[in-house]
Amino acid sequence: MNTNRNHSHEATATAAFDTSDSRPAVKTPMTLRRPNPNSDGEIPTGSPPNTGAAQKRRRPMLAAAATLIVSLAAGVYYFRFVLPYESTDNAFIEGNVIPMASQVPGRVAELLVKDNQAVKQGEVILKIDPRDYEAGLAQARADLAVAHSRVEQAKAQVNASEAKVAQAQATVVAAAAENQRAADDLKRYESVESSAVSRSAFDLAQSQARAASANLEAARSQTKAAEAEVALSQAGVETASAAVQQAEARLQQAELNLSYTQVTAPEDGRVTRRVVEQGAYIQPGQSLMAIVPRHYWVIANFKEIQLTHMRFGQPVEVVVDAYPDRTFKGHVDSIQNGAGARFSLFPPENATGNYIKVVQRVPVKILLDDLPGNDLALDPGMSVVPKVRVK
Repeated sequence: MNTNRNHSHEATATAAFDTSDSRPAVKTPMTLRRPNPNSDGEIPTGSPPNTGAAQKRRRPMLAAAATLIVSLAAGVYYFRFVLPYESTDNAFIEGNVIPMASQVPGRVAELLVKDNQAVKQGEVILKIDPRDYEAGLAQARADLAVAHSRVEQAKAQVNASEAKVAQAQATVVAAAAENQRAADDLKRYESVESSAVSRSAFDLAQSQARAASANLEAARSQTKAAEAEVALSQAGVETASAAVQQAEARLQQAELNLSYTQVTAPEDGRVTRRVVEQGAYIQPGQSLMAIVPRHYWVIANFKEIQLTHMRFGQPVEVVVDAYPDRTFKGHVDSIQNGAGARFSLFPPENATGNYIKVVQRVPVKILLDDLPGNDLALDPGMSVVPKVRVK
């Protein structure tokens, strides 16, 4: 079998170097033939080496190396960027929403704000027709003036009553002196013999003594009446003073009612849900609009199994769905003492019926460290994705 292959090779070489016409023969390419499977496996001279087997041996090694690199990268990513964090998409922005209402009834005279307008604390946003309350304020001021005059009148009455007391006391003194003189005259008439004094003179002395005693008692009674009148006048002063305080209170209420005709913003924020229009008649407590201050936080409803390592103060990265290219920094402020289902309108009654365990969610409050400027609108209810670093 080898002899035939050598003869073929020699014939090919002879044809390549034929010199019969003294000219070099044209070189013909060497014929490359596949090795005969029935031969003894020798490769003809000039054939390329067989690299297929080596490549087949390298492929599993490359695949194993690639798998190892990917596994290492995945492990590094998991232990560095997944394992130390807890995140959830069940999270929303929360904030204060202040409903605005009037404290007095009336017709809206001026509406000074529009929907979504920014307002400052103390800025007037609505005016109610003040004419009724201005009239009430004038009436309250007049009532206060009348109350003050009644106080002065009561004080003057006290002075008059005290003067009557002094007059009554002087009358008592005079009556007492007259009573003493009459009593002395009666004693003198009684000390002499009856023949020395006429009966008529003696009777006159007795009558004068009784009259003087009666006058003294009358003067004393008038003094007591005058003193009682003084006490009554002093009580009138106290009553008038109380009326003054009542009038002052009504005046203050009238001033407050007049001030309530101007509804002002309690905090800086934006107007939202405005339902009032100019010219409408409103009642106290009626919802007019709402003010949303720029004070936000995040309520994230984590699964209870995610709270194992969550603690106060841990850093948080917050991504808002509306601004996916922005990341806001924050920290865990507090964890609610109870699952959200426990405070729902109809809490579950696990002690009745069949029980199926459901993983509960617990609200976690997250405060933002860097609030955005006015160019970004962060409003209550917007969806966010917080990521808490727990390890």
